[in-house]
Amino acid sequence: MSRTKSALLGALVLLAGASGTAVAAVPADPAGIAAIPCTVDYKVQNQWDTGFTAAVTVTNNSAAKTSWAVKWAYAGNQKVTSGWNAKISQSGTAVTAANETYNGTLATGGSVSFGFNASYSGTNALPTSFTLDGVTCNVDDGSGGGGGGGDSDPSGRVDNPYAGAKVYVNPEWSAKAAAETGGSRISNQPTGVWLDRIAAINGASGSMGLRAHLDAALAQKGSGEEVVQLVVYDLPGRDCAALASNGELGPTEIDKYKTQFIDPIAAILADSKYASLRIVTTIEIDSLPNLVTNTGSRATATPQCDTMLANGNYVKGVGYALAKLGAVPNVYNYLDAGHHGWIGWDDNFAPSATLFKQAATSEGATVDDVAGFITNTANYSALKENNFTINDTVNGTSVRQSKWVDWNRYVDELSFAQGFRNQLVSVGFNSGIGMLIDTSRNGWGGTARPTGPGATTSVDTYVDGGRYDRRIHVGNWCNQAGAGLGERPQAAPATGIDAYVWMKPPGESDGSSSAIANDEGKGFDRMCDPTYTGNPRNNNNMSGALPNAPLSGHWFSAQFQQLMTNAYPPL
Repeated sequence: MSRTKSALLGALVLLAGASGTAVAAVPADPAGIAAIPCTVDYKVQNQWDTGFTAAVTVTNNSAAKTSWAVKWAYAGNQKVTSGWNAKISQSGTAVTAANETYNGTLATGGSVSFGFNASYSGTNALPTSFTLDGVTCNVDDGSGGGGGGGDSDPSGRVDNPYAGAKVYVNPEWSAKAAAETGGSRISNQPTGVWLDRIAAINGASGSMGLRAHLDAALAQKGSGEEVVQLVVYDLPGRDCAALASNGELGPTEIDKYKTQFIDPIAAILADSKYASLRIVTTIEIDSLPNLVTNTGSRATATPQCDTMLANGNYVKGVGYALAKLGAVPNVYNYLDAGHHGWIGWDDNFAPSATLFKQAATSEGATVDDVAGFITNTANYSALKENNFTINDTVNGTSVRQSKWVDWNRYVDELSFAQGFRNQLVSVGFNSGIGMLIDTSRNGWGGTARPTGPGATTSVDTYVDGGRYDRRIHVGNWCNQAGAGLGERPQAAPATGIDAYVWMKPPGESDGSSSAIANDEGKGFDRMCDPTYTGNPRNNNNMSGALPNAPLSGHWFSAQFQQLMTNAYPPL
C-alpha cells in the first residue's frame, strides 16, 4: 500500500513524542478551560547523565494565529543543542521556540508540537512557566490532547478510553494463541474483534457473535473499567486496491451496508446492558486512503478505486457508520488513517486529512463523532526507526532520496501519527483527538534487527543497513517474512497517542498464498504469493510474503511462531 514517487524535498516535519516526565499544572483559571488562553505540555522523553530529549505540545485557546512563539526559562544549566518542528534559540536560561514557515498557522483550539535535545549537568529541573506570544499559559497535566487522561466531556465520554482501563481479551483468539508452543506468553493480550461481514454480527461458522463478545467483556470487567475493541469492516466495494480482503458487498450496495450491517451493530452497542463498557470501534480500514492514492492518473490507480471515488459510497458509508455508532455515548470511533508508507508523502498527507474531514461530516456525522484515528492497522511499519532520521544526509544526499524512503516525509509510525494528528486538527477535527498505533506485527526483532546505523557508503547503504523494518518494500503488506510482534498494548505511551494496540490479532493471515475457494467473499491477491514480482504499488518488487498461507483471517501457525521469535521487545 504505497504510492508513486513525489520529487518534492521540503521542510522537515518530524515530531518528537513519548510519555515521560511532565511539569506540574499551574492552577487553572476558576472560570474554566475557556478562560485559559493556552496550554503547554512539556515532557522529558529520554534522559541520561549529560542530556535529555523533550517533546512540547502547545494548544491555542485564544484567537487564531499565523505565527507563534513559545518562551520559558530554565532554573539550571540546560542548553538546547538541536530541535525540530520549531526554530529554537536560547539566551542564558531563556529559551524561545518560534514557528517554522510551514507550521505558523495555529487555529483556535489547534495544537502544534515540536521537540529538542539538550545538555545539562546536576539537576534537570522542569520549567514552571510558559508564555505563548507573551501571554502566560497554564501547563497541561497530561490528561488532555489525546495523550491519555480521564477527563469527561458532557456526553460522559472520557478523553482517552484506554486510560485506567483493562482491555478485552478475546477468548477465541486467546485459545488459539495458547495452543501454540510458547503462545501462553502472549495469549492474555487484548486484540481486536473483527466484524468483517454481516454474518459476524451474530457469529459465523460457530464463532462468537458481537453480543457474546460484549457479554464476555462484562464478565472480564469486574468493578473496573473495560475497553472492547471492534473492527467495523464491510464497506461496499471494500479494499478496492487489493483482492485478499474484498468484501461481500458490491460497490453499489450502500443501503445494504447501512441497514444490514451498521444498524444492527449500533442497536446492539446501544443496549443499556453494555453501557458500562468503553467500546472502541476502528472504522473501515484501508478504505478512504485508497481514494487518495489509488485513483485517477496515478500509476497505482485501479478501476475499482475509481468506481468507489465516483459513486461516493466509501465517504457515505464511513459517515453513516460514524454517525450511527457515535450516537451511542460509550462508543469511541477511531477512523483508519493508513500508515506512513501509504500517506506520508506530501501529495497524500494533506489531501487525506481533507478527505477524512469530508467523510466525518457526511451522512449526519460531525467531527464530534470521531474520538481519534488509528494507523498501521494490520500493517508492519516500524514504530520508531532509531538509526536514521528524515533530516539525515549521507555525502550530501538526503535520506529522503534513498530507495526505501523514496521522498516520504516520515520514516516510522510514531512520527507519522503525531504529525498527521496535527494535520487533522488543522482541517477541523477536535484538538483532543488521540491516535492509536497497531503494533501487533511491527517489532522487527530477531537476528536481522540492526544494532546501529548502516554504512555511509551511500544513502541507500546507510538506510538499508540501519532500518528495523526488513521488508523488501514499504508497500508490501501480506504475511511479511521476518516480521515480529511489536510493543505490547499500553495506554498513553506517547504525546498525542491514546494507546498502542494489537487491533490485528497476531497469527491471523492477511490472505492466502494461492487461490482457495471460499464462501467468505475473499479473493486471491498476488501480493500474498511469495513468487509474485510486484506491481506499481510496491514499485515492482517481490511480495516478501510467507508461503502456504490460508485465507485472510484464518489461523496461520507458521506466521504466529515467526512473530513470537522476532518479537521486539523480545518475549
